[in-house]
Amino acid sequence: MSTDPAPLLAAAWQRRAALHASPDTDAYRLIHRAGDGFPSLSVDRYADVLVANVYSQGLRVQPPIAVLETLAGYVGARAVYVKYRPLQASRLDDEARQALAPAEPLLGQAMESVEVRENGLRFIARPADGLNAGLFLDMRPARAFVRARAAGKTVLNCFAYTCAFAVAALAGGAARVLNIDISRRYLDWGRQNVAANGFAAPPTDFVYGDVFDWLRRFARRGQRFDLVIVDPPSYSTTRQTRFSVERDTARLVALAAGVVRTGGLLLAATNCEGLPQRGFVARVREGLAGFPARIVRTLHEPALDFPLAPGASPYLKVCVVQSG
Repeated sequence: MSTDPAPLLAAAWQRRAALHASPDTDAYRLIHRAGDGFPSLSVDRYADVLVANVYSQGLRVQPPIAVLETLAGYVGARAVYVKYRPLQASRLDDEARQALAPAEPLLGQAMESVEVRENGLRFIARPADGLNAGLFLDMRPARAFVRARAAGKTVLNCFAYTCAFAVAALAGGAARVLNIDISRRYLDWGRQNVAANGFAAPPTDFVYGDVFDWLRRFARRGQRFDLVIVDPPSYSTTRQTRFSVERDTARLVALAAGVVRTGGLLLAATNCEGLPQRGFVARVREGLAGFPARIVRTLHEPALDFPLAPGASPYLKVCVVQSG
């Protein structure tokens, strides 16, 4: 990065002019690391709150306050929070996570939650809530894809987190969305996101449990869905399972493909930077062996606010699989 960040900031801001002007979206990335000339920094906008991610291998280093103050001035931010990104967040205990994600803002006033908009849909972000604020901004194209194809469909949303895919599917006219996650707290958050958009979903559509276990149950029952979404964390551990996206993607895809109705779609996704596109596609195809299904499309992070550095490849990988 040059000694004067002002030209880089100006270029990054101009690159996102269409997003700044949008009346329907106020949650997106303002700075994307090396793609914008800041290798150790990304900054996300959640309406009038900014979340800065400092990539310091989990060390509490001095954040670039001048850069953050400038961005805060651009958007009229009421608060700026900082997260110090470790190599593998999923392997941290609660105390370590808290140390890397201070609950108090670096700048401005504390904001427990803020309502944001994405393509006209409403989501509740909690910028002080650990390392993630509740809405993964790089999934915007994938949520738009689901919304455009959900009309009249039954949807199974695995690893549902705060149910952003459910909101997109319901906005697209889905007949039903069944959400599964291992965290009751995130499912409660998901219920709030669904309600914030005026949708009525029964409590039974928010299922606490292990995705692998539930996929096996659905298969035994012969229960099928028109659209199945699997977007697991790169690494996770539950009482029943230990999951690694590099090791277990094929097994997960095989279970998910088994509950997709003929003619339906499966979305398999990962943001694991250590697994390249070719490797992820190979694992998805391995999981589809024996099923009449094929990959018909791939999606990635949005280029507008997640620009690639020279020579870099997209880190977000979404395979759209057609069954039948």
